[in-house]
Amino acid sequence: MQTILHENPSPGTNTHGQPIGTAVPGWTPRAQPPRTPMKGTRCDVVILDPAAHIDDLWEAFSADPSGRSWTYLFVDLPASKEALRAYLDAQSKLTDPLCHTIIERASGRAVGIASFMRIDVNMGVIEVGNINYSERLKRTAIATEAMYLMMKRVFDELGYRRYEWKCDSLNHPSRKAAERYGYIYEGTFRQAVVYKGRNRDTAWFSIIDKEWPALKRAYETWLDPANFDASGNQRCGLAELIAEAKR
Repeated sequence: MQTILHENPSPGTNTHGQPIGTAVPGWTPRAQPPRTPMKGTRCDVVILDPAAHIDDLWEAFSADPSGRSWTYLFVDLPASKEALRAYLDAQSKLTDPLCHTIIERASGRAVGIASFMRIDVNMGVIEVGNINYSERLKRTAIATEAMYLMMKRVFDELGYRRYEWKCDSLNHPSRKAAERYGYIYEGTFRQAVVYKGRNRDTAWFSIIDKEWPALKRAYETWLDPANFDASGNQRCGLAELIAEAKR
């Protein structure tokens, strides 16, 4: 019996005339994120080291004893430095999530944490999550640079195709941050998670590789010292620069 091979009639259809996704020629699984530092001008993002970072992180997180920043995380603010150390010790032993500490360069102090998680090397998909910015880090250029450094690792260094941000759909500051950072809202997964004894509908956001070059230009323009006046106030907002870069 003779086998007849049919050429794909068009880039978007198969031999049956059915629409199919774009080809991804030469795709191979990506590497796991390395444990090497991500170095910036205002901060470094390094692998969590509880012994080295506990004092700084306890002081930074204790600046807001209300625990408000922990509401949408899977744990609440630990009641003591020892409890925080136990939590960080447990996190440091994991490879997914792979927890990092954000180090303020000017002071050399740890001011927050963020993780690479749900790492899918075969599909080239990775999420940034477990983000906990202390009061020292919130609303600073350091906070934005930390996210930029992590994106740069994912897309430039590792060649992933998709970078995700997920949060409780009721966490409006997180949703606003995702949009400011250039993520696209994709929808809400209803009743996706139970945590702290309550329901979470999860809002999904993403950046894909073809969007990264424009975002990278916007980030680098925003982070340039020339974008800030003598008082440290931004001259041009990141959202405005992202919109301009995409034109």
